[in-house]
This record gives sequence, C-alpha cells and structure tokens, in this order.
Amino acid sequence: MNLPNPDTDTGTRVIDHLVELRARLLRATAGLLLALLALLPFANRLYAWLATPLLDKLPTGGQLIAVEVASPFFAPLKLAFFGAVMLSMPWLLYQAWAFVASGLYRREKRLALPLLVSSVALFYAGCAFAFYLVLPMVFGFLTKVAPEGVTMMTDINAYLDFVLVIFLAFGASFELPVALVIAAVLGWVTPGQLRESRGYAIVGIFVIAAIITPPDVVSQLMLAIPMCLLYEVGIIATRWVAPADDQAVGP
Repeated sequence: MNLPNPDTDTGTRVIDHLVELRARLLRATAGLLLALLALLPFANRLYAWLATPLLDKLPTGGQLIAVEVASPFFAPLKLAFFGAVMLSMPWLLYQAWAFVASGLYRREKRLALPLLVSSVALFYAGCAFAFYLVLPMVFGFLTKVAPEGVTMMTDINAYLDFVLVIFLAFGASFELPVALVIAAVLGWVTPGQLRESRGYAIVGIFVIAAIITPPDVVSQLMLAIPMCLLYEVGIIATRWVAPADDQAVGP
C-alpha cells in the first residue's frame, strides 16, 4: 500500500501555484500592452486633452513649452503608459483576484469582490474629480496670483508630472472607505471607534491634504472636504461588515 507523500504533495501544489502565477502575470502584461498599443496612436491627442485645464486658464495665446529636446516625444508616451494602466486596471485586478480567490474562505470571497469593484470605481471617481473640478480651480488660482509681468509658460514634462501626482493623490485618497472597511474586517477598528475618533480623523485628513497637494489652499480644501465626507461613508460601510457587538454607539 502506497501512502501519500506530504512533501511531494506540497511540492506539487507550490509548482501549480507558480504556474498559475506565471499565467496570470502573462495575461495581465498582455492586457496592459494591448491597452498601451491602443492608446499610442492617440498619445498627442490625449496630452492635448489633459492640458485643457491649464490652457483654458492661460491668457489668449498662452501655451505649454518643451524645455528638453525629447520632451515632445517622451511626455505623450509617458501619458499613454499611465492611461494604459488606468484603462487596464480592472483587468489587472481581476487577474490578481483570480489568483488569490482559490485560497479565500466563502465570506472573504463575498467581501473581496465588492471591495475590488469599489476600489476601482472610487479611484476613477477621484481622478475625474481632480480633472474636472480641482485642476481648473487650482490653475485659475495660480494664474491669478502670478506677479505682474510674469507669463506662465509651463514645461510639458513638469505639467504632466504635476497632473499625475494630483491624479494619484485624489485617486488614492478616495479609497478611504475601502481602507476603513478592510480595517474593520481585520478587527483593527470598529464603527464605534471610528465615530469617537472623528475629530482626530478630520485633523489628520487636513494634515495629509496639506502634505500631498500643491502648496495652495484651494487644492488642499478640495481634497480634505471630500475625504471628510468619505470618512463618514466609511463609517456607514463598516457597520455592514463589523460584528454587532462592535457597533457601540459613539458620540
């Protein structure tokens, strides 16, 4: 009678996981490359669209400039890659989900998929909020406070880096409800604790907004106010996942 060899079974499972991981990484990379190839022909148009919040606030005839020789090529290429990551993000997260789903319990699966969908939607919402509301207000403020005789002529690379930082800052900040739900699921916080810590959280939010946004009051407020609202949304969401005995009524 042949008894099963635990070492052999463990080695087989490890190899199977590695093979699946390689397959998921290849699929994720293929999806990213397809998105990049789809966006490359429109890279210049994409950059022109991204520049509209600043160009609309500049005086008539105002424009961006290219300080470096290769900037007109590399700046749109960099933007196309960032756009490809954004476009393929649902596919990339699905590959990650498909890889880890087999090792999750039923309750974890029920929570993980909505959290993934919510995180993608909130990140997109943060970027859209930054592009359509924050950037026009920030550039309107900056063009008005420019000293007399100073003409704002921003380098295309510097502008792209500035906008991408704003996108990442707002996209990541809009993930606050998801972060609170995960913390509640892990047992790190309870809805009651979140309510009791509301004052400290608001102070922390304004400090974070001051650190990760440009040094102007407009962008700081435009980030801090939505984050305070999202903090309240996170408190409500944690009530659905936290045990009933952890939902003590706070102030």
